[in-house]
Amino acid sequence: MAFAFPHGFAGQPEIDEAYDPFRRAHDAAASNRHFAERSEEARRTLPHRLGVPYGPTLAETLDIFPAAQPGAPVFFFVHGGYWRARAARDFSCVALGPQAMGFTTVVIDYALCPTVTLDELVRQVRAAAAWTLRHIAEFNGDPGRIVIGGSSAGGHLGAMLLTTPWRADYGLPNDPFAGAVLLSGLYDIAPLRYSYLQPLIQLDEATVRRNSPMHLVRPSATPLLLAWGGAEQAAFAEQSQGLHTAWQQAGNRSELLVLPGADHFEAMVPLEQPDSALCRALRGFAGT
Repeated sequence: MAFAFPHGFAGQPEIDEAYDPFRRAHDAAASNRHFAERSEEARRTLPHRLGVPYGPTLAETLDIFPAAQPGAPVFFFVHGGYWRARAARDFSCVALGPQAMGFTTVVIDYALCPTVTLDELVRQVRAAAAWTLRHIAEFNGDPGRIVIGGSSAGGHLGAMLLTTPWRADYGLPNDPFAGAVLLSGLYDIAPLRYSYLQPLIQLDEATVRRNSPMHLVRPSATPLLLAWGGAEQAAFAEQSQGLHTAWQQAGNRSELLVLPGADHFEAMVPLEQPDSALCRALRGFAGT
């Protein structure tokens, strides 16, 4: 019997074409410059605490941009980089829009593949969320109004937070988040086992099963916004649409949003703008 690739792909070239965001980027170098400059601006102009530990390893830290007033809603952001690149400080810029709306923003760091496995990476992100739920009041945040955000691999990791048995594993409320805004995420990671990423992310069948949130959806009170750029490959839209369907079939609330003309990297830029659709979603979930 011939081997069948996931999702009907004919082979690695098709998978790479579908999931390599650089192939459809308008100008990835310009996007990187934009994020670097705007992130430096955020650290220069906003109050912040960098490198706050949430776990025992050097990789487990948070960058926190506290709101001016106590009891503020919280934006908890997980950066992308296909689980094997980038850092929280590359994306301090995502605090700009929320800060202008009175949010405390948390941007998390985590270890990267292949130094750790994807399972360990997910554990770290869950630990960061648990720490935030327990400690964010120290940074003027309201633990009852935390909105998760994430882009690309960060969208995947944000979705994994929504599958977590918080009460059983952490002694926290089972649905502790006010909402989630996930951008261009990977929610069924099976195709990536056969992609250009495999030498670094080292997926096997069991890892795929444990870490594909589209197939781990449970009833949840957390409303979800799934967004992607209109200039991205169709695979990113299909991933969001698949999670949207699974989320609704479980009796949960979710919406889809296409960001017209945006590529994979540009889809994050509206988080810097308090009047954008993404920031309006944050306000709506947080009840502000």
